[in-house]
This record gives sequence, C-alpha cells and structure tokens, in this order.
Amino acid sequence: MTMPFYVSPEQLMKDRADFARKGIGRGRGVVAVQYGDGIVLVSENPRSLHKISEIYDRVAFAAVGRYNEFENLRIAGVRLADMRGYAYDRRDVTGRGLANAYAQTLGTIFSSGGEKPYEVEIFVAEVGDVAGADELYRITYDGQMVDEHGFAAMGGDAESVSTYLREHWTEAGSLTDALRLAVAALGHGPDGDRHIPAHDLEVAALDRTRTQPRKFRRLTARTLRDVLGPDAESPSDAVPDDDSSAAGGGEASHQPQVPDDPADPTDTASSVPPLEDPVTGEPPERREPTRPDDSPDDSPVAPPLDRGDPTS
Repeated sequence: MTMPFYVSPEQLMKDRADFARKGIGRGRGVVAVQYGDGIVLVSENPRSLHKISEIYDRVAFAAVGRYNEFENLRIAGVRLADMRGYAYDRRDVTGRGLANAYAQTLGTIFSSGGEKPYEVEIFVAEVGDVAGADELYRITYDGQMVDEHGFAAMGGDAESVSTYLREHWTEAGSLTDALRLAVAALGHGPDGDRHIPAHDLEVAALDRTRTQPRKFRRLTARTLRDVLGPDAESPSDAVPDDDSSAAGGGEASHQPQVPDDPADPTDTASSVPPLEDPVTGEPPERREPTRPDDSPDDSPVAPPLDRGDPTS
C-alpha cells in the first residue's frame, strides 16, 4: 500500500496564495479615489468587457483578475441586493453587507481543497449623503476584507500605484482632480510614467449630487477628453455618456442636437411625399396649371341645406 503524498497545510495555503496572486498580477489595475462629491473608479481597460459596474442604487463594483470568475461574483451580488431590497427595504442594501458576503464566499473557496482559488480582487464602494459616510472596501482572493479610506489600488503594479496615490491625494477634491490623479497613478510605474489615452480607460463615478436615487454614472471618452485635455482625444470621443450600464439609469445626452437641413437633398429621413389632389388624385407636379378663366364651379360643392327637410 502506497502512502499518499503529504503536503503541510502551511505549504498548501502558500501555494494557493501564490497561484492567485500571479493570476491577479498579470491583469491591469483598478484605482478608486474619493473626492468631494463621491467616489471615482478608474481602470485601464480598452476592451468592452466591463471591470466596473453598478450593483445597486448607491453601490458600485470593480474587480481585477479572471473575467469569468468576477463576473459570476458580480451577478451574485446583484441578485442578493435585489432580493434584500425587495424583501425588506432599499435602505437595507449596503456596501458593507455586500462586501461581507463577497468575503465569505471568497474565503470559503480559498480554504476548500476541492477547487482552485479564485484569481480575483474586488472593490465594493458605497456613496453616502455626505463625504464622511462614503465606504470603500477591498476584498482579496482569500476573503480578507480591508476598509480603505481616500484611495485604493489593486491588480497590476498595485504597490507603485498606491505609493503615487499616497503622495499626491488630497481630501475633498473635485472629480477632475480625482480623475487626473487616478489616470496618472495608473500610468506610473518603476520604468517611468506613460500616457494612457482616453479610449483605453474605463471610468465610472458614484456621484452624490445626482437627483435620482441611482448615483452610478459611467464616463465615456468624450467626457474624459474634456476633463483630461486634448492629449486624451480618441476616435470614440463623439459617443455620448452612457449611464445605463448593467443596471444604470439614463440621462440626457451631452451630444449637441443638430437640426436637419430642409434644403439638403440627401436628407431622406425628413422628406415628406407630396400630397395628392383631393379631386383628381394626382400629385401637384402632374396637375395642369390653373387658367384665370377657369370656372370656380369645377370643384365639388355641397348641395344647399334644405331647412324644411327634417333629415338634413
């Protein structure tokens, strides 16, 4: 009888942690920065697969790592928030409650020997009525939950990004300042600073100044160009802001509306077919010109009203 291969629990946990950290480090990072009116989440993500999404009215979700794994977690969080808000009250859905649920799930998966650990890290952010009520949590691959303040970074070269944020972050700044700081931090590395164009960024904000209950707002390349300057211009800057993501509400577009030119012969959408003549049924261009001596009785006239007829 052969003896099973023995691995100490310490070595097993270390191997699982190294495996998860390597998978997370291969991806591009996400930065969360608090500012005076909310929290902005920024990621270098040129693809259409979102790393940043809305969970509930005031709660946002961001993740790095394997897409299929953190997408399953995002969907589970949306379902949990919807069920809790429907069964109790919408105010009972909090960022802390969702972060605790994520921490328990990831911790159970990491400790289990039957499956590999999830190669993900998660941000759960909640915006309050005032800046002091904002909450930002980071949940690691092993279920550890950290309450962050002011700023946080995960994925990629998170250490150098966090160092840059710590040196340059100021409290109660504007959205423009927070966004510029986040982009500069993502471009900062041990090999020097690099420029990140607007079309390579995914940006969303939890803005407490919005009048509707849902505070999540997604920013597109056109808005980023206006904030970051002409150097961030991209081919997609003509796309209006999209606030209707994964469960987001809509807003008026910032794209100026240009009226149609009625004299433009190529404008087929605004062209109206000519009206037909009520007598001949022919369009105006096919009718013969009216002569001055035409009799006015050519058009049909209703018969005079007979006041003695009771049916009239």
